[in-house]
Amino acid sequence: MKSSAQLNVIKIDSKASWEFQLSQASVRNCPIVAHFTAEWCMPSVVMNPVMEELASAHDNILFLSVDVDDIKEVAKKYEVKAMPTFLLMKDGVPVDKTIGANPEEIKKRVLSLLGPHSDAVTG
Repeated sequence: MKSSAQLNVIKIDSKASWEFQLSQASVRNCPIVAHFTAEWCMPSVVMNPVMEELASAHDNILFLSVDVDDIKEVAKKYEVKAMPTFLLMKDGVPVDKTIGANPEEIKKRVLSLLGPHSDAVTG
């Protein structure tokens, strides 16, 4: 089951892929949680299972993983300077940003992205 869960977080492999996912989310009126990461950054790697867990629990949010070394222009556009950085977006616009490997904080921010009735939608 773990292998299918890993499909819940989409790995962005190009600027075009990023833009495509943003447009898809906009069409579906779906919020986005983007995890800006790097393979060499252990705190980022530690957060991967947290992102998978959140993605499994919230299928109404698009979860993306962006390796800053592979997609520098996207990281630069959103002023990502440290990893892990989590960018939360609605309607293609950043609404929240948090830096650091803090699972409880990112869970709290994901719930706030869903709005006031998010406590009932925890999985």
